This record gives sequence, structure tokens and C-alpha cells, in this order.
Amino acid sequence: MTTQPTVDQIWTAAFASGDAADFARAFAADVVLEAPALRKPIIGRDLVKESFAAAASIYETLAFTGTISTGNRACMTWEGTTFDGTSFSGSTLLTTDENGKINHVVVQHRPLDFLLTFSRELGNRLHGIIDADWFHTP
Repeated sequence: MTTQPTVDQIWTAAFASGDAADFARAFAADVVLEAPALRKPIIGRDLVKESFAAAASIYETLAFTGTISTGNRACMTWEGTTFDGTSFSGSTLLTTDENGKINHVVVQHRPLDFLLTFSRELGNRLHGIIDADWFHTP
């Protein structure tokens, strides 16, 4: 009997690969991304994949520090640094659908100053892909 990977295993494997295509394979077609760094949710596999690829390019390091998982849901905590040495931390909440695909993601960054800078930089990196209205602007 083969056991299916848990949602947190799917997520950490996709993150570890650094390949946006691995994220895309993990997502349901109608995946929803919510975050305090976004003014409104990002919906759909391609846009969410692009968002994670852009976010990963902001991080120099990111390490998962804890996981709570039950059924089709997981909460993971993490810490990281940016290329300029800024430290940050946060959590990711994941839900999968009946097919084991991730259909809902909530990513929360802290502290606030980093969150606002991250939102602005994410918007810059997604210029032309996702409208600037989704992101913080000073």
C-alpha cells in the first residue's frame, strides 16, 4: 500500500526544488492565495505559481521551523532572510482538495515593516503579470 504525501510534504518538496513548475503541479487549477501582503486574493494556478516564483526570488534563505497537520490541512512556520540581510518569519496555512491538490494558501509575514517592503517588492517583480492594485504602495 502506497501512502500519499501529506500537504506539508508536498509543499516543502515544491519549495525545496526551487522550481516554479513543482509548485504548479501541487496546485489545484482554482487555487486561492491570500496574504496580508496582498490587497485581495490571487486566484488560479498560473498567477499563484508566478507569485511564489517572485516571492522566492526575494528570499536568500528560508527554513521551516514547525508543522501542525491534520487531514487535508497544515500550518507551517518558517524563518528567513533577504539578500540584504533582513530577517523575517511567518506561517503558511495550506488546504488540499479531494484530489490532494493545494486549493487554498494563506501566507503571513512578520514584522510589519518587512511585510510592507515585501508587498511592494513583490508587486515590482510581478509588474505586467498581476495588477499593481494588489500590492502595497507608499
